[in-house]
Amino acid sequence: MNALLSAQADAVCGAGYGERTPDRVNSRNGYRHRDLDTRLGTLDVAVPKLRQGSLYPDWLLERRKRAERALTSVVATCYLLGVSTRRMDKLVQTLGITGLSKSQVSVMAKELDEHVEQFRTRRLEDAGPFTFVAADALVLKVREGGRVVPVHVLVATGVNADGHREILGVQVTSSEDGAGWLGFFRDLTARGLSGVKLVTSDAHAGLVSAIGATLPGAAWQRCRTHYAANLMSATPKSSWGWVKALLHSIYDQPDAEAVHAQFDRVVDALAEKLPNVAEHLEDARADILAFTAFPKEIWRQIWSNNPNERLNREIRRRTDVVGIFPDRASIVRLVGAVLAEQHDEWAEGRRYLGLDVLARAQAVDTAVAEEVTEPELQALTA
Repeated sequence: MNALLSAQADAVCGAGYGERTPDRVNSRNGYRHRDLDTRLGTLDVAVPKLRQGSLYPDWLLERRKRAERALTSVVATCYLLGVSTRRMDKLVQTLGITGLSKSQVSVMAKELDEHVEQFRTRRLEDAGPFTFVAADALVLKVREGGRVVPVHVLVATGVNADGHREILGVQVTSSEDGAGWLGFFRDLTARGLSGVKLVTSDAHAGLVSAIGATLPGAAWQRCRTHYAANLMSATPKSSWGWVKALLHSIYDQPDAEAVHAQFDRVVDALAEKLPNVAEHLEDARADILAFTAFPKEIWRQIWSNNPNERLNREIRRRTDVVGIFPDRASIVRLVGAVLAEQHDEWAEGRRYLGLDVLARAQAVDTAVAEEVTEPELQALTA
């Protein structure tokens, strides 16, 4: 490695080490020692220094992976904008970016922004149809107008025609209202999202209305984990243990017919002692049992947003380091880079759903949702 680095330095200088020639344009100035972690251990690599400019062997020492470079640029931007603290200084030193200049940050940010923008705006029709879609939002903090305000990062994932999961889109909005979700899903459909049979999410009113307005042929599955928390809020604390057991018994049935029969028995059991809880459960019947229209072997993948929790944890692991973002562009840069990496891992991994069960799911008739009327659509975008 050192020999190759020395040869590269000779090529940049226009002459060999110690050689006198009129073609020389630069000269050596010692070495920078860098630790290179390999599967064989840590190696001490001597990188030649030049009297003019610098030599960095990108072919050997990859600075960081895409998401790590995004994190570096965000942290450096925070530092340069004067929002650093002692904790931020310590973080900067840990990442080894004490020598970053404004121009370097600008170059890094531009490279990432171009990649993330291409990823966020790519066409989707070639990978479709997307039989199953899941949507969720995360709240992050950003500095705007001299104060710290919360913003919402909207993320959607889907299962493509090949059975692999994909990141469909990511947007940053001021609030998780109907207008934000409507614009998000309109962007997805404009980019080619089609063939959606089921959308899984929480029961946010704006999100549910946006699904009905942009994907009228798709059914909606209310996340069972979110619903359990909603039901708990309507249940006396002393009764939650057995109510929770009854709720879980609904999902433990062997087929769709048994699920609906058990649902009826649970509602009847609750009606006498906890009528409010029974009414709450009955009102949510269609929303939490939408998964029963699809093959039994994929119920666990579609009846909740739990498969997205690992994705959310990965995003949080990176964003928690930053804490407060300097602007929205830095949020898109970091979150977009993390999602792009996860997208690549899913594409190279095993299928999330088999092609046979996916074909059977695509054949399910879900065109039972009522289309959103024009007055409702106007109210949603207001």
